[in-house]
Amino acid sequence: MKHFFDEGKGIAVICHGPWTLVEANVVGGLTLTSWPSLRTDLTNAGALWVDREVVVDRGVVSSRKPDDIPAFNRKMVEEFAEGRHGGARRRAMAGTHAS
Repeated sequence: MKHFFDEGKGIAVICHGPWTLVEANVVGGLTLTSWPSLRTDLTNAGALWVDREVVVDRGVVSSRKPDDIPAFNRKMVEEFAEGRHGGARRRAMAGTHAS
């Protein structure tokens, strides 16, 4: 997962899937959604957690639950069609580490 993130490749996670992003240590500074029980883990790992049907931040698509699949699929296809998001990710990460 970290390699995909570092390369700017499209990433889509739903339900408990964002835990893979936590394990890859890439959620810092990202706005994400997930199954509600992951909120504390994502927040502790540096993400901004929101309760929305679908969220896109720097090419990472996240959704909460199976009921969100139609919106999740539309956004995932849209983001993957856009291609790599490496530049935006690198700029954003540089901004989160500056101080």
